[in-house]
Amino acid sequence: MDRQKPLTEKANLELELKKSMQELMDIKFALDESSIVAITDSRGIITYVNEQFCQISKYRKEELIGQDHRILNSEFHVPSFFKDMWKTIGTGEVWKGEIRNRAKDGTLYWVDTTIVPFLDEKGKPYQYLAIRYEITERKRVEQELQKMMTTIIDVQEEERKRLSRNLHDGIGQNLYSHLITINRLISEINHPLLQQMQEEATQLIQEIRDISWELRPSVLDDLGLVPAIRSFLSRFSENYNIDVYLECVLNQRLNISIELTIYRIIQEALTNIRKYANVRDAAVTIRELDDAVRILIEDHGEGFDPRTQTRGVGLFSMEERARAVGGELTIWSSPGTGTKVILEVPASIPEKDKKEY
Repeated sequence: MDRQKPLTEKANLELELKKSMQELMDIKFALDESSIVAITDSRGIITYVNEQFCQISKYRKEELIGQDHRILNSEFHVPSFFKDMWKTIGTGEVWKGEIRNRAKDGTLYWVDTTIVPFLDEKGKPYQYLAIRYEITERKRVEQELQKMMTTIIDVQEEERKRLSRNLHDGIGQNLYSHLITINRLISEINHPLLQQMQEEATQLIQEIRDISWELRPSVLDDLGLVPAIRSFLSRFSENYNIDVYLECVLNQRLNISIELTIYRIIQEALTNIRKYANVRDAAVTIRELDDAVRILIEDHGEGFDPRTQTRGVGLFSMEERARAVGGELTIWSSPGTGTKVILEVPASIPEKDKKEY
């Protein structure tokens, strides 16, 4: 019996090992069938690629093994993109992101990528497993939708501009002419109805000016972003009794699309503060960085939980405007601590990549 026991344990171990190997083979088969898979060593040298990797990259396995992923570099991403990626996986963390690669024949393709570090007993990566899924068509559709949204925003702004000028130069000027006539009549005839007409005409002129300003402030086109923001904040504070402190370091005029984006997002953010924050002061900071402009709109009001808050039309509009000029919008908030809206946009609109996906 004693000699039988080790034999039985050995058989069980062999059975378990065989079962584990079969499970690993099943997992590998599933990955190879569904994903683009590559394995590299700690230096990023490719040691394994599956058939799907070869099909999408147009390279043979022999051409890939021993190379690193720079062989696929499309030069679309800035160097800091890959630097941050290596910093993440080099510390043993999983990295996820979208990468545009170039195949052997020059065609471009996008992959949704997850890179998993394998760690040794010291916690240092000794190899990396990269699992990718092609998303070229999705990125193409996203680009088309983005172009469409940019066009809609441009058309909307042009229509706002046209309406603003028509109100100011058309109805506004006609009302002003009527007011001059009424003033002349008052100087000759003393009648309470004339006084009433004068007050009503003056009020209508002011309302027309306010609507025209809301649609598209002429100072934005004529003088630029900073004077337009100062004028808007002055009107905002006067109308709603909310003091807005402005800190601005911007020494150049920007592309009108970027200036419009900044202006509209500040306008929308302050409107939300007026409606929901329940505060008497807020702050707007505009800073010019090396190749970007960063805007912070901040209050210390009621705040909200972004995880549970329903995204309204205003927030959607802000996000789309930022995206349309290659910018990024971030919102930080929590109940009772206030809200920060952070917008970062390029100092100039980069030339659009005209190559097909």
